[in-house]
Amino acid sequence: MATPANSPIPIDAVTYETFDWVPRSPAIYSRAEVERQTGPYDAAVTSPIADWSPVISSENSADVEDATRQLVEFDHHAQRKLGTGNPALGPMTAILLRTESASSSQIERLTTSAKQLALAEIDEGDKANALTVVGNVRAMEGVLQLADDISEDSILAMHKALMLHHSGFSPEGAGRFRAEQVWIGRGEAGPRLADFVAPHYDRVPGAIGDLVRFVKRQDIPVLVQVAVAHAQFETIHPFLDGNGRTGRALAQSILRNKGLVGSTAVPISAGILVDVPRYFDALSSFRDGDAGPIIRDFASASRIAAMTGTRLVDDLVEQFGESKAKMEGIRADAAAWKILPTLVGQPAVNVKYLKNTLGLGEMTALRALDSLTEREVLTETTGKSRGRVWHHQGIFEALDSYATVIRRMSAR
Repeated sequence: MATPANSPIPIDAVTYETFDWVPRSPAIYSRAEVERQTGPYDAAVTSPIADWSPVISSENSADVEDATRQLVEFDHHAQRKLGTGNPALGPMTAILLRTESASSSQIERLTTSAKQLALAEIDEGDKANALTVVGNVRAMEGVLQLADDISEDSILAMHKALMLHHSGFSPEGAGRFRAEQVWIGRGEAGPRLADFVAPHYDRVPGAIGDLVRFVKRQDIPVLVQVAVAHAQFETIHPFLDGNGRTGRALAQSILRNKGLVGSTAVPISAGILVDVPRYFDALSSFRDGDAGPIIRDFASASRIAAMTGTRLVDDLVEQFGESKAKMEGIRADAAAWKILPTLVGQPAVNVKYLKNTLGLGEMTALRALDSLTEREVLTETTGKSRGRVWHHQGIFEALDSYATVIRRMSAR
């Protein structure tokens, strides 16, 4: 028997409809595989959720309320530390957005380090995963801009921003709903042996329209709404690729749209990353008619995001303070002071980046970088006369420490 804290939260399960499958390009597969994949298969049909009324136990409600409170407290903490209370630290909020994007990508097994990602931002890295994650960062930036109006068009815009930077994905498919069958799991030649077969593509626009209507409701606890909308999106699987990252970007958009958070992206994906198998099991339970596991998973991920995110914010602010102390004696109008917040938000820089982002002349930027290097705020890492790159080592240490905490939690 389920305990009250783990009691089901009923939602209509997916149903199925049957189609016939004939493998495309059968010549590239073995005869046995073609034979296995030729014939009828069952594709999911999502149940409408626009009018769903959640029935939630008091224990589950308390869990959601506690996680919501911690998210709100984290957001207020971040705003006090990085926002209006300290305008100089505004650029540092980019770190939180980049952290969420990197964690979301890592769920899809796209792993990159903080250093590789920072280098990719200034066109100095050549790691394919890092370049893809930069695309995810751009998509997240777009999400925050689109959060005022969550619609079919804004969802398409999120996907386009994400996939235009994804190597191996046709640009023509970016920002367009799929026009073919997709599935998850076994079977290259067809879906008959797959773990889950997404709805037929003809059903995608209607299902997304229903999802948007659900998101626009104001009578459901926000964290419940976020979790269920995300799970429904992943069940619809509206795109050929990028559904996971777009779905987690949608979750960020809903949090922002509902006013639960306002400062920056909340690193919820890092919380999901702690137990990825549990996350995928929760999606399966949702499709079987129980929204409880995915709601509890998002509540848990929110608490982890609030705890680890608060620590990261504090570590970043501490690094900023230490750098300011090292810069004592530099005149107030010097370019180094203009560069410092940028360094904390983007801990690897070169002259080209500073020219483009701050409008500094080349010699002014070089003099400021030399001054920051002399005071051990920065370290020049290339040893070259041209194409030099400077790192803020303390910021990288804070980011690496954050990643280590998440890895340790996932190893438990």
